[in-house]
Amino acid sequence: MSGKLLLIDGHSILNRAFYGVPDLTNSTGLHTNAVYGFLNIMFKVIDEEKPDRMVVAFDVKHPTFRHEMFSDYKGTRKAMPDELREQVPVIKEVLTSMGIKIVEMPGYEADDILGTLAKRAEKNNIQASIITGDRDLLQLATKNILIRIPKTKKGGTEVENYYEDDVIEKYQVTPTEFIDLKALMGDTADNIPGVPGVGEKTATSLIVQYKSVENLYEHIEEITKKKLKESLVENQDKAILSKKLATINVDSPVEIDFAETILENIYTEEAFELIKKLEFKSLIKKFSGIKVKNDIEYKTEIIEDFDEADKVFKKALSLKEIGMEVKGEATSVSFEIASVTLALSESEVYVIKKQWFINDDYLSEKVEEILTNEKVNVYLSGLKRILKFIKKTNVDSKSVFDCEIAAYLINPLKDSYYYDDLARDYLNVTLMSKAELMGKLSDCQGMEESAENYIKYASLSGLIPLLCKDNLIKELKETNQLELFRDLEMPLIYSLNRMEKEGIAVEREELTNYGLVLGEKIAVLEKEIFEEVGEEFNINSPKQLGEILFVKKGIKGGKKTKTGYSTSAEVLEKLAPDYPVVKKILEYRQLTKLKSTYAEGLVNYISEDGRIHGTFNQTITATGRISSTEPNLQNIPIRMEMGKAFRKVFVPKEGYKLIDADYSQIELRLLAHLSDDENLIEAYKTAQDIHRITAAKVFNTPLEEVTPEQRGNAKAVNFGIVYGISSFGLSQDLSISRKEASEYIEQYFKTYPKIKEFLDNIVETAKKDGFVTTLLNRRRPIPELSSSNFMQRSFGERIAKNSPIQGTAADIIKLAMVHVDRELMKRKMASKIVLQVHDELLIEAKEDEIEEVKEILFDKMKNVMDLKVNLEIGVGVGDNWLEAH
Repeated sequence: MSGKLLLIDGHSILNRAFYGVPDLTNSTGLHTNAVYGFLNIMFKVIDEEKPDRMVVAFDVKHPTFRHEMFSDYKGTRKAMPDELREQVPVIKEVLTSMGIKIVEMPGYEADDILGTLAKRAEKNNIQASIITGDRDLLQLATKNILIRIPKTKKGGTEVENYYEDDVIEKYQVTPTEFIDLKALMGDTADNIPGVPGVGEKTATSLIVQYKSVENLYEHIEEITKKKLKESLVENQDKAILSKKLATINVDSPVEIDFAETILENIYTEEAFELIKKLEFKSLIKKFSGIKVKNDIEYKTEIIEDFDEADKVFKKALSLKEIGMEVKGEATSVSFEIASVTLALSESEVYVIKKQWFINDDYLSEKVEEILTNEKVNVYLSGLKRILKFIKKTNVDSKSVFDCEIAAYLINPLKDSYYYDDLARDYLNVTLMSKAELMGKLSDCQGMEESAENYIKYASLSGLIPLLCKDNLIKELKETNQLELFRDLEMPLIYSLNRMEKEGIAVEREELTNYGLVLGEKIAVLEKEIFEEVGEEFNINSPKQLGEILFVKKGIKGGKKTKTGYSTSAEVLEKLAPDYPVVKKILEYRQLTKLKSTYAEGLVNYISEDGRIHGTFNQTITATGRISSTEPNLQNIPIRMEMGKAFRKVFVPKEGYKLIDADYSQIELRLLAHLSDDENLIEAYKTAQDIHRITAAKVFNTPLEEVTPEQRGNAKAVNFGIVYGISSFGLSQDLSISRKEASEYIEQYFKTYPKIKEFLDNIVETAKKDGFVTTLLNRRRPIPELSSSNFMQRSFGERIAKNSPIQGTAADIIKLAMVHVDRELMKRKMASKIVLQVHDELLIEAKEDEIEEVKEILFDKMKNVMDLKVNLEIGVGVGDNWLEAH
């Protein structure tokens, strides 16, 4: 017999993966990081070793022969975290689906199984490799048995390899002597006692000299160190017992034939289905040869004739409900259609390809006709993307259902809501994704270069929304979010589409000048920094910067990492008040970011019309806030003067002004409403300075005597409470002691007693329900609250406190945006919304419509929701965004 046997220490590798891979969950909430890490290690080793036999051994929750020797064996070991425990049966299911032999045996540990099989393999001329995270198994290394220990380094997995000679080189003892080493030094992880006072260094020197515990005791009189000798003599029984406990049983009664361990094709259909359910997208490519089974029976007809296309569109317009998809490339200013998919029933699908008379204009008009026909219920996924393929912007249909938005509301923690995600989550069917079918080909390329796969991809994209609509509607009803979906999220799509197509004008020359000014300021700062430290260096290199600050200049407070000193913003911000050079470095970083990200980066986004048409995303944030990409216009650092100045480059077109309207302290006002705290409500009703009032009450100071510093501290507490700030966080923000910060927070809660009650109640409710809701019933799941990790649970509590407030604020600005946008359309005004940033709307208003626009903003934004305190907005008008704000 010959070949190669791969042996894996199941629990050891699963445990290592659990702690080495960040927490992951799939859409059902199942924790998956340990399984993912295990499989990555396993695939890596299989690729390297190319074994023809394989076994994974697991421990069984059952006393072993070692517990009979020593009842406290492993007695100090912590219980397995729930998040890891739930993954053990999952990895076993995956391994079984791959045809990989699993072995476990009551009364024996995985180590004993692995040792026994490795030794049997050696006798049968089979080369054995053992993959484990446990160094105890080094005792099994021989010239033929390889022990491999994976380690996570720099985000990747490296594997340490040990044959017999490697153990001797690293530890100065043979693999067999490694047992004696452990017998003397003990093992806290397994609660093996060892000899008190004997550490690794002493144990090594003793075993190097005496070779075994038994021989050491035969020569005990030779030990000259009094304390060491006394401990060895007094604890001889412990040393002998420890050796027995540490010795792997290589002759355990494992009933297994090597024929059972033969490794065949591990990339099976069953395994593929499990990998898809676990949502390990990066592992799916390993199953490239799998022909996916699916439970969807449908027939696709490809339409390439103009008259046939017309018939299909007419039939679609005569039906009560259809599924639809448009494939192609589109921006806010141009588009190219590849095909239109129409699913006219659960089994009748048409893919209408663009060619000859079936051109972009024709397909665009037909799509528009379907989307604006209120008699046809259209089910699709990604309406805002599809709206880019039509020229009209005043579309606002109530008969379209966007499955992507529905799935997002049901579970806002997912990272994608494509047709294959919808099929998996709402039809329990595994489908090939776009990446699997099309690779990196664009829609237009795919239609030409991979026709068969493209047709499947286009067909499923149009059919799946029609098939899963009922389940989505049912879940929206069950989670009480159907009204939120219909009255806010769906109308918002049309408003965002209009805003994206409108875009915002940018003065290219002003942007260039701004970049030059930044460049000059950066050069001056760079020179000053070099002069202050006495040499030139790469300020952008964390390693060089760390050396300069914490070694050359000897600044205290540096945090040493594996790669050098940390120069994170958090570290430098603490040092900045005491070290001018650090303050300049922080300013240098801010200015270089402004220059690269905005002054230079934004030029790439200016279209031929001189405007930036950004993308505003509805399904990215868990709180419901809109996010901005390509470019991110919501992240301009306006707290610094140069960041504010950047807003000057955003201008209105000729004959127009920019009007900026933003909510004043919306989250604090929501806190007052949600907590029903009379003091906070009264403070807002008197329309006084809320931070000054809070300072007066918290610091027990007459209102007129409140200092600017007290007001600033009260402001930090006011906003910090909204985000669940801790005394530590507040102490960092205000540069005060934790005791002082704790007193501020305590006094705050005495001032506004119902706020503490509200926050405590919301955390308790969230722990029970697993989610929190906004005033409009938007759900925010918080799986972190059930984590066994204290830091994760604390993070979950902060989310629970903040999400109802931040989520409701997001709902309010979105609802206000929809109302303002609809009113502008209703009155057929030339003024348009051009930007939405957090609590702020920016309107490009025609000069003769300014007063009317302001009136609309005050009406729609202030009256969007009935609260116990008034919503207040600030409105400004200007010739650029900065001037208007």
